[in-house]
Amino acid sequence: MSTTRPSSTPSAALIAHLHASVREWPPFCDMAPPDLDALVTNATQRYFAPGEILLGPAPGEVDTLFLLRRGTVRSQLGDGEGAPSSLYGPGELLPVGALLARRAVRSTYRAVDDVFALALAADDVRRLAGQSAVFAAFLGGQAQALLAKSGEALRETQARRALAEQTMETPLSRLLGDALVRCEPGAPLAQVLRLMDERLVGSVLVTTPEGAIVGILTRHDLPALILQADFSLTRPIEQVMRSPVHSLPETATAQDAALLMAERGIRHVPVTRRGLAAGVVSERDLFALQRASLPRVGDRIRRASDLPGLQAAAADIRRLARQLLSQGLSSQPLTQLVSHLNDRLTHRLLTVLAGPAGIDLNALCWVALGSEGREEQTLATDQDNALVLPDGTSDAQLLRIRGWAARANEALDACGFPLCKGGIMAGQPDCCLRQSQWLERFDRWIAHGSPQDLLHAAIYFDLRPLAGDASLLAPLTQRITERTAATPRFLHQLALNALTHRPPLDWFGRIETDAQGAIDLKLQGAALFVDAARLMALSQGVPATGTRQRLQASGQALGLAPREISGWTEAFDFLQGLRLRVQLDAESAAPHPNRLIPANLGEIDHRILAASLRQARTLQQRLALDWAR
Repeated sequence: MSTTRPSSTPSAALIAHLHASVREWPPFCDMAPPDLDALVTNATQRYFAPGEILLGPAPGEVDTLFLLRRGTVRSQLGDGEGAPSSLYGPGELLPVGALLARRAVRSTYRAVDDVFALALAADDVRRLAGQSAVFAAFLGGQAQALLAKSGEALRETQARRALAEQTMETPLSRLLGDALVRCEPGAPLAQVLRLMDERLVGSVLVTTPEGAIVGILTRHDLPALILQADFSLTRPIEQVMRSPVHSLPETATAQDAALLMAERGIRHVPVTRRGLAAGVVSERDLFALQRASLPRVGDRIRRASDLPGLQAAAADIRRLARQLLSQGLSSQPLTQLVSHLNDRLTHRLLTVLAGPAGIDLNALCWVALGSEGREEQTLATDQDNALVLPDGTSDAQLLRIRGWAARANEALDACGFPLCKGGIMAGQPDCCLRQSQWLERFDRWIAHGSPQDLLHAAIYFDLRPLAGDASLLAPLTQRITERTAATPRFLHQLALNALTHRPPLDWFGRIETDAQGAIDLKLQGAALFVDAARLMALSQGVPATGTRQRLQASGQALGLAPREISGWTEAFDFLQGLRLRVQLDAESAAPHPNRLIPANLGEIDHRILAASLRQARTLQQRLALDWAR
């Protein structure tokens, strides 16, 4: 598409008005007045009616950048109800990625409501970027500048701190979504139904212009409404809405809403803030809260006394994880939460099995390895665990403990944690050893550094005590930290091993896929950061096992720029989040729980994925310079 340049210079009053409006948003709030003059003087004001297309896939590169001033735009990749989409609102620029790459857009950008925008020709965008360092930096930002937008696409509707406290005592303010969906009494029924469909909601509040609630219409009202003899889509909503409305203040609890629903036979409760409409809590919201809250899951784990009870608790963990992910909880707290709950489940399982077997948990240490050792478990994870026994353990005791551990591995498999294909499990002879045997083994791996030794290090050096006597593990973690930092040859071999896998990018930084158009988010994405972080942490004597913590602590020890470190950690978080979303979309994640087709992503997530993989490339360049030469 093309834009029409202004036929004359805008008036001083119009320029002042546009200045004031665009300065509300970054990066314009930080730009110098002459640069803002260049923006508003060269821009064309554009209006798009609801449903009108701003941009769509077509031959040729994009030649216009839009700055949204009012209204909402939806970008959708492909057709159909389930196609990936993103929403843009006031203050946002689109399509930055396509314009900078001088290509056509992949998605269709359509106005959701009345949209007012400033349109700036591509040549003027590039001229302004050359003139304003602030504007150029904003356009050229990497993954960390885009992650906030990705969070909006996931509709992160709840504060992170509240997610760990969801009970029926949760204030209603914590259950409200991002935006209030409402209309005025005179709105025709057709408009209201279209609004419900576009916003994907089950109810619309009818309010005065000031926000006072006068009625409500829900999807459950529609069948009876349609059957009325005088039904008409042109009737104003005030003639068909439910009124009066039973509402609650935002300080009321979920329990209060449940009681009101039961008392009045309703499924939606409007919520007010200082007497005005703030949102709606539905029966579905309360059901999800009761069904899979953190306290409920914790209580089920604590009460489990046999394998069926443990299996039910494990199912609750996965259900809670899916619920929180669908609500927008980001990857770092979610993977930590999943690992924490899996820890508690495993500890309970070991306790339940230990009694009948005559095993004293205080006489051993059950160790989590791999992703659980890093507290980075996703929804599709197998077992990686081991046992550390005191040196005084007899051969007979060792065999008895190993048999019990094998039964524990089988029970964990029954709970949804598949047996490790590589046999890295506490019930295997190589993974159930006395403390001195472990120390000797670690020393040998570090001294020799054969390919198999490096493979072992990548799993066993991400270790954490999970149950039993943690003091048995302390000498092992100390030995790893001290010996690896003092063995440059081993670090060099780790670096070479980490560099055998590269991010799937071509020379121009574009995503390369396999013949089926897919990439592996674990092997070609997250694992690149995991391997690099492990090496950097070991080189600096950092005892942390989590990838994010390793990057931060070792990066600081190496004197790296905070922006460089944050770019790596945020890119890793995004890849982890994308893995979780892929696994959520396919509940039966096996056999390819990390397989992603990038072309199916929306515009924003596709851009962030490419930027995150470029961050992996810069991280590997650091490894090559510092340890692989």
